[in-house]
Amino acid sequence: MSTSPIIVWHRRDLRLSDHPALHAACETGRPVIPVFIRDEAVDALGAAPKFRLGLGIEHLAKTYADAGSALICRSGPALDVLQALIRETGATAVYWSRLYDPVSVARDTDIKADLKTANVDARSFGGHLLFEPWDVANGSGSFYRVYSPYWKAVMNRDVAAPLPRPARIAAPESWPASEALGDWGMASAMRRGADIVRQHLCVGEDAAQERLAQFVENRIGAYKARRDFPAEPATSHLSENLTVGEITPYQCWHAGMRAREEGAAGAEHFLKEVVWREFAYHLMHHTPEILTENWKPGWDAFPWSEDEEHPHVLAWKQGRTGERFVDTAMREMYVTGHMHNRARMIVASYLTKHLMTHWKIGLAWFEDCLIDWDPASNAMGWQWAAGSGPDAAPYFRVFNPATQLEKFDPMGAYQRRWIAEGVATPHQDAVSYFDAIPKSWNLSATDRYPRPVVALDEGRKRALAAYEARTF
Repeated sequence: MSTSPIIVWHRRDLRLSDHPALHAACETGRPVIPVFIRDEAVDALGAAPKFRLGLGIEHLAKTYADAGSALICRSGPALDVLQALIRETGATAVYWSRLYDPVSVARDTDIKADLKTANVDARSFGGHLLFEPWDVANGSGSFYRVYSPYWKAVMNRDVAAPLPRPARIAAPESWPASEALGDWGMASAMRRGADIVRQHLCVGEDAAQERLAQFVENRIGAYKARRDFPAEPATSHLSENLTVGEITPYQCWHAGMRAREEGAAGAEHFLKEVVWREFAYHLMHHTPEILTENWKPGWDAFPWSEDEEHPHVLAWKQGRTGERFVDTAMREMYVTGHMHNRARMIVASYLTKHLMTHWKIGLAWFEDCLIDWDPASNAMGWQWAAGSGPDAAPYFRVFNPATQLEKFDPMGAYQRRWIAEGVATPHQDAVSYFDAIPKSWNLSATDRYPRPVVALDEGRKRALAAYEARTF
């Protein structure tokens, strides 16, 4: 037992530093066998998230190789793969980092029970969140439904310091066979868009740490004041790295706390955004229906259209609604795999309110197109924008994309970067949009920019009329 290997099962924790499961395994001095399993949950990912995860796994494998270790890649049902590796290696323990979506929870619960029945030491560790969702409760012992009191409940909690990268990762006497990551086709669904999006990514834990350091050094001071202006490099972009676990919320939290102690004006707002992500997981744990059903009771009767083939929905997906804020944001997503947060609110509000289309259609599209897709944040964001989710503001609020663009892109820089039609010399990123999108859309930079598919005042009146006629 003292010399038998420990399998460290990686999922959304593609790093060596601040990794409680890996740290605990290395502390034993026993051989460690790092593993990534392409199971049904990985296969079910959308095109962009799967592509980004594949790049992260590839980088993690190189990081382990540089540390004198190896990442074993296997595919199949997770329990079957783990049992096979246990037989092949004589491992007597499996450690992993917790995930919180219902599918992962059910899978991990079953796996832990089966392994323990077979006298395998199966342990799950934290690391993906600052606060376990079940450890934060209000005065009556229930969960929080509104963000502000949740923030007040956790803002002064002690947060453990990040763990160092292991100084030594003991290797087994012999390594089990590994599948070739290149055979998995993690980028296949991206098709020609992969080469475009790849240029805008920041892959690996070292790159993520550098991204955090640059943000804290150069931009966190103005974060609160400038974060809503999409043409400015005012945000951290760390969502890309957080979702695959190349950086941890602990590392972000302590960097933000240091900046706040040094007087950076925007530091506390950055910390609030870290906790906003925590709140999304808090809600997903306590109300998992937020992923698939209306979070607020009564919204099932609301007359959203679920016609995914409607021409207006296609125009929204293509970034050709005729509303420049909406179209600019969608094009940014196709070229970079990312979309500015203010823009996400605008495109979601426009789809669910001006176009009266169900939030599930938008949620699924983002799930396919965003490299920083996160199950909890995506669901909470869409339901927040639609009015059916956890928002303290009135559900009948309707963002006006035209006035929002005037306010947050007053000089037109965001539009100029991403819209090519009608421009003599368009920005290269605007042209790249046409190289990234499906050929079947048959779009060209020489096309005319479209007229609005719906007048903003007409769309707003229709949404408000539906709210007034609601029966919930």
